[in-house]
Amino acid sequence: MTRQPHLRKAGLITLVAVLFAALTALGTGPGAAAAASDWWEPVARPAPDSQVNVTGEPFRGTDAEGDVRGFVDAHNHLMSNEGFGGRLICGEPFSRQGVAEALKDCPEHYPDGALALFENITGGADGHHDPVGWPTFGHWPAHDSLSHQQNYYAWLERAWRGGQRILVQDLVTNGLLCSVYPAKDRGCDEMDSIRLQAEKTYEMQDYVDAMYGGPGRGWFRIVTDAAQARAVVAEGKLAVVLGVETSEPFGCKQVLGIAQCDRGDIDRGLDELYGMGVRSMFLCHKFDNALCGVRFDSGTIGAAVNIGQFLSTGTFWTTEECTGPQQDNPIGLADPPTEAEDLLPAGVSVPSYDSQARCNTRGLSGLGEYAVRGMMDRGMMLELDHMSVKAAGRALDILESESYPGVLSSHSWMDPDWTERLYRLGGFVAQYMNPAEDFVEQGRRDAGLRDKYGAGYGYGTDMNGVGGWPAPRGADAPDPVEYPFTSADGGSVLDRQVTGERTWDFNTDGGAHAGLVPDWIEQMRRHGGGDVVEDLLAGAESYLTTWGATQAHEAPANLAAGAAATASSTEFSLFTSYAPPRAVDGDRGTRWASDWSDDQWLRLDLGESRRIARVTLDWERAYGSAYRVEVSADGGAWRTVWATEAGNGGLDTALFDPVDARYVRIVGVQRGTEHGYSLYEVGIHGR
Repeated sequence: MTRQPHLRKAGLITLVAVLFAALTALGTGPGAAAAASDWWEPVARPAPDSQVNVTGEPFRGTDAEGDVRGFVDAHNHLMSNEGFGGRLICGEPFSRQGVAEALKDCPEHYPDGALALFENITGGADGHHDPVGWPTFGHWPAHDSLSHQQNYYAWLERAWRGGQRILVQDLVTNGLLCSVYPAKDRGCDEMDSIRLQAEKTYEMQDYVDAMYGGPGRGWFRIVTDAAQARAVVAEGKLAVVLGVETSEPFGCKQVLGIAQCDRGDIDRGLDELYGMGVRSMFLCHKFDNALCGVRFDSGTIGAAVNIGQFLSTGTFWTTEECTGPQQDNPIGLADPPTEAEDLLPAGVSVPSYDSQARCNTRGLSGLGEYAVRGMMDRGMMLELDHMSVKAAGRALDILESESYPGVLSSHSWMDPDWTERLYRLGGFVAQYMNPAEDFVEQGRRDAGLRDKYGAGYGYGTDMNGVGGWPAPRGADAPDPVEYPFTSADGGSVLDRQVTGERTWDFNTDGGAHAGLVPDWIEQMRRHGGGDVVEDLLAGAESYLTTWGATQAHEAPANLAAGAAATASSTEFSLFTSYAPPRAVDGDRGTRWASDWSDDQWLRLDLGESRRIARVTLDWERAYGSAYRVEVSADGGAWRTVWATEAGNGGLDTALFDPVDARYVRIVGVQRGTEHGYSLYEVGIHGR
């Protein structure tokens, strides 16, 4: 018997494991009826079922300032058991057949876990595990068990009762991982999986509603606009926002650098997602696609993900030296797993990389820009996490050019140096669910920025996302969680959580499932992180402020559209025109270009005096490294309102105190290339 097929299968499983690890009591016993006045308790819970082990009415309404109050889980995957072919995450967040059906292992994990390939390779078990979930839970869920359900509805209910008021449910999958993993029970089309996960999320809402007496009565409320979400949170319930995190949205993968989608696919895809209720999304995830380049994974994981990148796209990542302080994660500093490398075609190997070249060469493509603007047209929020710094920088340029606030970083995958730009726009930031001590330390890093911009804070648990969660600190560790404890919002009292025959204690179990999030927050508070916890309690108001401003956003009028344009010079061409009016014709396919010398200018006549406060410049490759923006009332006397000596091309936004002027002049002082100055479009705005 030859061993080669088995080796290749092991290689596939190893690759999947490493890639996926990179990805992404109620006072009543089970089945008891609640008192009619206790709106937060179900009329009848299924029996048997998990306990929640929380007493007291959840905080509802607003605080003394009129703000809603509560925590935001900005990144969770309730239905990832439906993704990746249906058998990477075992167990379900709910089942109409009851808890025993929901919380059971995948069939191939029986009888002793020996065939639980993904679980074993990711380190959640040492070759074997007890597959029995309900009622004994001898092995799972656990903080390091990456293939088992963490989002059972009753555990989410405990998180809600403990103060969480917003949950972003990111619909997630990856076509390559699905295709190479042998245990699956469905197809691998990413959009089909996204549709199914959205459908199941609505079914879960119905399931919870039924416990509370009918439609609209439950605590799990899917919302599609900020006002609706604000009303849900003010009632003390959980507002659930749908998002998308997948590698090939709308089928927009690339193969050998060739896009497999077009603008029509993007429009149809965005319309479909919006119709499902999706209001935030990632444009790329783990692998470069037709929309944008990704922020790398590092070390051994990074090498394995790079192999996945090749298998998915036909190309490995390519790097270059970064042009600014922001950097992608380093790659190439570890050897890939041998089994994963064996999956590559003969003669192909993972390239080596210069440790100083930390940035992905791929940024935001033309199709990616079209998708960003499509999201803006629909009032959707853009997730920057997983974008390369080149892509994220261009995306921020576009958002700034329109003063668009709908931008998120939900789980610590954005370069921290983008944080102030995000806050300046009005965006929202959440940190990955790190150990309590680390979360507090990292949370304090940007506390000054949150104070400056009046922002709250969030966490992204990434439950069911196979990222790993806080390990148990031990019963004898300093500042242990003491049970029972009062929730951070003061509304409820929480005891140890009981499911079946298993009792969970954060000190000895760590972040094993979503129901232990309040315990994790209590650990932060006991560690001395009360200031960070207060910022987390301000998260719901901050997130809803970002979302509301996104929906209310109206693109300001472009005063430069069709303005009379003159210039110091125009580059000559036999084939096209680079005349000054091309910079204000509303067509990003045309441009003004100057002669090839430093001192050049473009002047725009607005026809009459207008109030202006912002000028946007969409540079062609021939950009200004040093230039200034001048204004004039009469076209004769000029004054500078904005200047830079650090221009780097792309899309620049010059913000300044509002002034009244009829004429605006962009004066090039020093070129950034050997060519002249060239602008696709100039925008002039009153705000």
